[in-house]
Amino acid sequence: MSLHAMSQDFTLTAKDGTPLAATVFRPQGDGVPVVIHSATAVPRGYYAKFARHLAEHGFLVVTFDYRGIGGSRGPGSLRRLEGGTTAWAQLDAGAAHDWVREATGRPRALVVGHSIGGQIVGLLPEPQHVAAVLGVAAQSGYWRLWTGARRAQMFLYMHALLPLVANVVGHVPGWMGIGEDLPRSAALEWARWCRTPGYLLGDDPRRHEAYAKVVCPVVGYSFSDDGFAPEANVATWLRFFPSASTEHRHLEPAQLGVKAIGHFGFFRPAFEATLWAQARAWLQQHAGRTARRDA
Repeated sequence: MSLHAMSQDFTLTAKDGTPLAATVFRPQGDGVPVVIHSATAVPRGYYAKFARHLAEHGFLVVTFDYRGIGGSRGPGSLRRLEGGTTAWAQLDAGAAHDWVREATGRPRALVVGHSIGGQIVGLLPEPQHVAAVLGVAAQSGYWRLWTGARRAQMFLYMHALLPLVANVVGHVPGWMGIGEDLPRSAALEWARWCRTPGYLLGDDPRRHEAYAKVVCPVVGYSFSDDGFAPEANVATWLRFFPSASTEHRHLEPAQLGVKAIGHFGFFRPAFEATLWAQARAWLQQHAGRTARRDA
């Protein structure tokens, strides 16, 4: 175990030249590479304590802000920002993985994907280079997967409210409960996915082939008190990866001796001895895959 970890902010250049804010957390000595894919409209700083924890245990961890979010918001109106959620994967996350490969000399990186950050793994330019995926509340967002009043809420939100606000205002304000302000382009693409049977795979059936290239272990965490990523939605997300070995870990707060976990709780330091320790052990189990060039 490394007792100390250093962090450094830097500018990551996306594949289309867009500057992105990023941070690298370095252990003492060489580190096993991990790239953290953020949730929708959640800045990278939210994951800093978890990233530092991993770095203190021998991982080299990179966090970054998608275009239009956090330190990557840039000047001007979010209405004019080009590139939506697909660009977050292909251009932004793709650049983070390229940087990690160059910095470490390892052909593959481990991924921690929160919510949409886990969803977009198959959209990476080279998904076969992912060593393992730990999904935290990563789910299919197709609105019919919810039940009861929550289904009605998702229908209204994705069919009417979110597209309307995005087009009229030019972005979806963070006060609507999604995190920070969400650029118009990302909001409209995400809403379209949520309206489409099969979610992002149904939006473009050619993506089935891309997700089949993910041949690594994939674990998905869901929590009984998470209204954004119910158990069924996470189970559906795991089926996005037909070539992967998948595992679903569904937990109730009482199992960890707490009252709530929700959609965001996993990354809070209160879970260092429980969820973080479990996640770290799983990542360490698959650390050797980052140096392998075969499937």
